[in-house]
Amino acid sequence: MAGNRRIFLTRCGSAGVASVGVSMPGIWRSAVNAAGLLGMPNTKGRVLVVVEMAGGNDGLNTVIPFADDTYYKARPVLAVPKDRVLKLNSAVGLHPKLGDLRTLFDDSQVAVIQGVGYPKPDRSHFRSMDIWHTARPESVDLRDGWLGRALERDPKALAGGVPALALGSEKLPLALLSGRVNVPNVQSMDAYKLLPGPGDQSAQARAKQTLREVVALKATEAGGELDFLRRTADVTLTSVDRLGEVAKAYKSGATYPETGLARKLQVVARLIAGDMGTQIFYVSLGGFDTHSRQQPVHELLLAELSGAIAAFLKDLKSHKLADRVMVATFSEFGRRVVENGSLGTDHGAASQMFCIGPGVKPGVTGAHPSLTDLVDGDLKHHTDFRQVYAALLQNWLGYPAEPVLGKGFQPVDCV
Repeated sequence: MAGNRRIFLTRCGSAGVASVGVSMPGIWRSAVNAAGLLGMPNTKGRVLVVVEMAGGNDGLNTVIPFADDTYYKARPVLAVPKDRVLKLNSAVGLHPKLGDLRTLFDDSQVAVIQGVGYPKPDRSHFRSMDIWHTARPESVDLRDGWLGRALERDPKALAGGVPALALGSEKLPLALLSGRVNVPNVQSMDAYKLLPGPGDQSAQARAKQTLREVVALKATEAGGELDFLRRTADVTLTSVDRLGEVAKAYKSGATYPETGLARKLQVVARLIAGDMGTQIFYVSLGGFDTHSRQQPVHELLLAELSGAIAAFLKDLKSHKLADRVMVATFSEFGRRVVENGSLGTDHGAASQMFCIGPGVKPGVTGAHPSLTDLVDGDLKHHTDFRQVYAALLQNWLGYPAEPVLGKGFQPVDCV
């Protein structure tokens, strides 16, 4: 026992044993990731991809009320000229940098839900983001998120594997937090390689040999503190080759833009194409807190959002998978109606959400909020964001909405 234990600790690092997932050496962090990813059975079900627009997106310059002169009076500098707006109907249109999204709209693949928010809106990034992630505006209970609670209703998710995945976040988004379902949060596909980085064949062979030696430890020798890694190594050895095959077999059916969001969504497309069984993916695009010099920053962000999602859906369509996938966007709040003195906008309240994919009920849902009937200078919401969540849960993923969100949230007719 002592000899085996010393070998194990020497090769794997005692810090990794003491704190799994925090300070694990790369081989063990990757082993745990690979084992979890491949443990989920093939469900061939629907997929939800959540795109967080972090910072508070300016909804008024995203879905533009070009027919309302109040918009132009409130924003003499930042307002988008009428002749540049990509019109959706006689009242509103998209920012000109959302051209790819407009094409998807024309193809009946976009639902625009206007006037989304919640009662007594909070202008704090942190508090408002907590509210959107937990779907509990009236509570400061941060033990779980709305998607985490939904997963707890799914026996397959409780059984193991990776029913959901956060990609590219510094920490697991609160929306996915659960006390009963483990959701991994990874930076990139490299985290799923046996040895992150280029590595040579001999290094791969040494890594596999280390795993074999750990698997060879009897359960009684490993003890409770090592048994988890022993079982993880066993699953990894039998599944890492399959993961490699998935990666090699994947061929993108679209040219993705060279942007951060596009790279994340390409990884998501690869995993969906590999039929790994993950139902919920979560990615984020930051930078929307545009207090100053908003125009150039906001234009770049909207172009990144639009181009990445369009490439993602084109890729999935080439694999005949687009019908299974829904993209939903949100931001923690909108911006104020009146531009500020720094060529930007300040924290506001109501905004819009997009649901994107062949499975949506397309069009513009709800009237644009009034630009004159305001609350402390902010747009009033007429659709609770939990109504959109209810549609995504109940009408798309097939989860019961009421146990997750509470009573009284009629699903929006967008899915």
